[in-house]
Amino acid sequence: MGYGLYLYGIFPAPGPQDLALTGLDQQPVQVEPVDDFVFLYSEAQQERYLASRKNLLGHERVLEQAMEAGYRTLLPLQFGLIIETWEEVIKQLIQPQGESLKQLFTRLEGKREVGVKVFWEQDSELQMLLDENPTLKSQRDSLEGKNLSMDDVVSIGQAIERSLEARKNAIIQAFRDTLNPLASQIVENDAMTEAMIYNAAYLIPWETEAEFGVKVEELDQQFSDRLKIRYNSFTAPYNFAQLDAFD
Repeated sequence: MGYGLYLYGIFPAPGPQDLALTGLDQQPVQVEPVDDFVFLYSEAQQERYLASRKNLLGHERVLEQAMEAGYRTLLPLQFGLIIETWEEVIKQLIQPQGESLKQLFTRLEGKREVGVKVFWEQDSELQMLLDENPTLKSQRDSLEGKNLSMDDVVSIGQAIERSLEARKNAIIQAFRDTLNPLASQIVENDAMTEAMIYNAAYLIPWETEAEFGVKVEELDQQFSDRLKIRYNSFTAPYNFAQLDAFD
């Protein structure tokens, strides 16, 4: 068996038929029925796979291509999972978590995950804030060329910070108000960069993605050039069903 079997994800039986996919290290992707589940795997060519961009994208591509082929109800497994035998899967996953797997499949039936990441230019937002608030701008300008006390400096800085935070929260609330009603579940993740102000995943019915995409476009138009929005309309449901098995 070499280095073992690399696992990508799990389907409810009967699972995919006649998939012609290529996995990591250019290995053919295969399916293995185990009890009421079907596992997507390929022969591992390495003892351990590094979480490089190439490998991560390769892992995700296998899952997305399987879904694109029509096998939409899928539980993605964590990247880098290698097993030696299917008995290991039964003992460590199916026996203790079989019922949880079935519940996850029920939750995901007919659903897809989409994601929205929102970015802003803080310097531009600060300038717009000051232009819209002459009093605050005057206070900020008073910091230049005057002997202000530390309390004055801190107070003005805090006032600007609070106003920027309120501005950011208003944008976030607009996205929540518009998009959340379209989703059965929402996961709000941490921002990944300083410029990112919102990072959310949504579980929506497959047939409503076009409507969801229109709402994202409307938000983009609403905020004009203030924001950059990254919309991922198709991905395996990592935020709603990922199983960290074999820990």
